[in-house]
Amino acid sequence: MASELLVDTHGLTKRYGASILAVDNLDLQVRRGEVYGFLGPNGAGKTTTLRMLLGLIRPTSGAATVVGRPPGDSAGLAKVGAIVESPAFYPYLSGRDNLVVMAHYCEVPLSRVEAALDQVELTPRAKDKFSTYSLGMKQRLGVAATLIKEPDLLILDEPTNGLDPAGMVDMRKLIRDLGQGDRTVLISSHLLNEVEQICDRIGVIQSGRLVAEGTIAELRGEVGVLVRATPEDKARATLEQLLGAAQVSDSDGAFNLKTEPGRAAEINRALVQAGVDVSELRPNALSLEEVFLHLTGEEAGL
Repeated sequence: MASELLVDTHGLTKRYGASILAVDNLDLQVRRGEVYGFLGPNGAGKTTTLRMLLGLIRPTSGAATVVGRPPGDSAGLAKVGAIVESPAFYPYLSGRDNLVVMAHYCEVPLSRVEAALDQVELTPRAKDKFSTYSLGMKQRLGVAATLIKEPDLLILDEPTNGLDPAGMVDMRKLIRDLGQGDRTVLISSHLLNEVEQICDRIGVIQSGRLVAEGTIAELRGEVGVLVRATPEDKARATLEQLLGAAQVSDSDGAFNLKTEPGRAAEINRALVQAGVDVSELRPNALSLEEVFLHLTGEEAGL
């Protein structure tokens, strides 16, 4: 239903001059209560799209609504928390005092500052100056700043960018925890591992166009079973007898079976009883990396 869409764009387009088409006829829908991964290589148009959704830049053409309001509308922004690129704070103020300044600007109760610090686990360092924070702590303070409005929608642009592995793990857990209940999180990223672990749905953007959208399972396509076994002629005969000839195909020395992975034990038992040696048997589907490379022609982020 339309009322469940916190982000809804139709034909959203942004041109810079005559030669640069940054976002091209984008139709994007983000539902209430989900963590939506906006995935694409660097320069694909992710940040430009987020800037348009926040009213920071105007689209060349097309339409969008964010929490039911036009981008940049004050009533809509009151329900949105966002980090686009790197969060910026006063370096000489403490983490807590920076959030107090934000609360005054946002006209929200100061009581929300402590709650936000607690949510991002910064309370023990809240009195320390922002300039003393690690990159991971700075990112978490940025998230805390988005939370003081108790927003319906969080928009996070590459939130793990520049973090070390431990910091990335902490940030992913935080985002997953934040995307609970009715709160919605829209996260842009070029890192497959990131979106695969925390996102409910993914939209893949390339050269400003949305080239695919769905759950990870939907993007990977049909799941089957892959089997490597010898002798191959006896293995094929056994598999065709068990599943039907139309369900068995082979490539690169392996059999691809159109059947549920839950039948793996049954398949293995039939092959062993037929005197076939099984060297590999596993669920078979495209990896998210293979899907990404196919859709974008780019190297996947780690």
